[in-house]
Amino acid sequence: MTAVTGSSDQAKDNKPVFSPELLSQVAALPSLPGVYRYFDLEGQVLYVGKANHLKKRVSSYFQKTHDGTRIGHMVSKIARMETTVVRSEAEALLLENNLIKSLKPRYNILFRDDKSYPYLKITRARSAAPDALGHPSPKSIPRVVYYRGAVDKQHDYFGPYPSVWAVREAIQLLQKVFRLRTCEDTVFRNRTRPCLLHQIKRCSAPCVGLISEQDYQRDVQSACELLQGRTSEVMKSLETRMMAHAEVLAFEAAADVRNQINALSKVLHQQSVDSVDDRDVDILAVLVQGGKACVNLAMVRGGRHLGDSPYFPTHVDNADPVEVLEAFISQHYLEIAAPPTLITSHAVDKGLVRALSEQIGIKLHVIHQPREQRKAWLEMAQQNAAIKLTRLLAEEGSQQSRTRALIDALDLAPEDLDGFLIECFDISHTSGEATQASCVVFHHHQMQAAQYRRYNIEDITAGDDYAAMRQVLTRRYSKLAEAVRAGEAKFPDLVLIDGGKGQISMAKAVFEALDLDISRLVGVEKGEGRKVGLEELVFADGRPKLTLTQDSAALMLVAQIRDEAHRFAITGMRAKRAKVRTGASSLEDIPGVGPRKRAKLLQRFGGVRGVADASVQDLCTVEGISTELAQAIYAALH
Repeated sequence: MTAVTGSSDQAKDNKPVFSPELLSQVAALPSLPGVYRYFDLEGQVLYVGKANHLKKRVSSYFQKTHDGTRIGHMVSKIARMETTVVRSEAEALLLENNLIKSLKPRYNILFRDDKSYPYLKITRARSAAPDALGHPSPKSIPRVVYYRGAVDKQHDYFGPYPSVWAVREAIQLLQKVFRLRTCEDTVFRNRTRPCLLHQIKRCSAPCVGLISEQDYQRDVQSACELLQGRTSEVMKSLETRMMAHAEVLAFEAAADVRNQINALSKVLHQQSVDSVDDRDVDILAVLVQGGKACVNLAMVRGGRHLGDSPYFPTHVDNADPVEVLEAFISQHYLEIAAPPTLITSHAVDKGLVRALSEQIGIKLHVIHQPREQRKAWLEMAQQNAAIKLTRLLAEEGSQQSRTRALIDALDLAPEDLDGFLIECFDISHTSGEATQASCVVFHHHQMQAAQYRRYNIEDITAGDDYAAMRQVLTRRYSKLAEAVRAGEAKFPDLVLIDGGKGQISMAKAVFEALDLDISRLVGVEKGEGRKVGLEELVFADGRPKLTLTQDSAALMLVAQIRDEAHRFAITGMRAKRAKVRTGASSLEDIPGVGPRKRAKLLQRFGGVRGVADASVQDLCTVEGISTELAQAIYAALH
């Protein structure tokens, strides 16, 4: 790896001027594949890119004119460069996207790093002895389930699917046609008669031996073939089984198979978008409009169209659709299994496809101008991309207007409208019990749930909301104030307090003690009759109360944030209160009670409350619970 430092300035014609040292280092770059990173004067990473020919690619940034473009703004800020040489373009692709995920460069197109997609999982049968009644073990009877997480080789996985709904629909299909079990092993093991699913013809009841293991395994095999798109083979197999039953005069068994054939035919007929040729295909349509972009991903698995899912990248600005599409492909398919065929709305770089194929180990076919059924799929994906991007722009426009209305109503002057930051506090308790404070965050025109905080309020008089507010504000802003002064954090542009004059007076005292700007403090006082829409805003700096009309966009935003703080505080308080009322402890906290013993206790007594109501003698009746451990459990829960 090499690092290059230098500086850039703006000449009179707005063309960046770089230091001779930086340009000489660029000229000395090798003609090898690698990854380059640009930094600004403050050391912040600007951009991460890959190249099959480092010298040629990096030199183009410093030789060409990029006036008025996103890349042009980036180039004008380059002060330092680092490069890493790798062995192949595939390695460069992998390193580039790992760095993009970890560094989150300002000028790279970034997609949300959420790669946990839903799968349909069919467990594999394992040899196991039947129970005392002759019923099969759940290990020997495969089960179909919804699954999200890392896949392994111990079971069969189908997907990924674009949504949970698509997986649920596939499971319902398998239940209708093949009547595969979906119950937990514990439920399966303890059944003595068929459940409701068997009565409505959604399960063949292998738990009580109403179907042989051999016949059940045959249904499992047919289900796997159906999910793989081999519908014609499945239909032929079912027809052969039906005729075989009829030949030996097993007409009831033949009728059951006939019903399976009819159910499968009905489902396949209802599937309006299918193909016998394309079993696994991804369709990618990208649209850039209004400074935003949408990549709509539609999935075809086993020849069936499973629906689509939109992705909205950040740091798009005025990026080209091809650039957005290539960023999505390179970031998405390095961790998600790619189908052999991709249908795209724009042509992508062949080098990217070649490198990705080498990295994931399969030959990718990317089709830009499809025909017939594939063309219909692409047109559908493009239409959905346009609909979803239009909806996003409308929602963001509405959200921005509400933020702007609040800023105007409060006569604020933030440096950046999009970066306007609000924190709101609320106190919740039940007659002084389990007091908690909540802090919710509004940023970038929306609630930021990942930044919410709860505070346990202690060492105050029960029910003293003022003392609780003093404690939470002191804990929150004493450390933040130091970080702000050191230039390491940003202070909220507005701090909302759920309360009137009393709460604001307490908050004002805290802010003055910490030498903070009290003009940012605003209380949300409930109006006459505590009716929604009649709230008044109370200011800590002495300004008169502000009453907004019920249809005010500013009041709608304030009410939304206040209500979210109230909801977050109440849920935390209720959870804490429930824990306090069960002895301020849970089974997980008791030494000697592991997962197996905990499961047995919960199964025996029906829940934590049932365990808490049990006596020491009752606890001793559970397998593995000694007298000493029973006494410890009883003491912990009382």
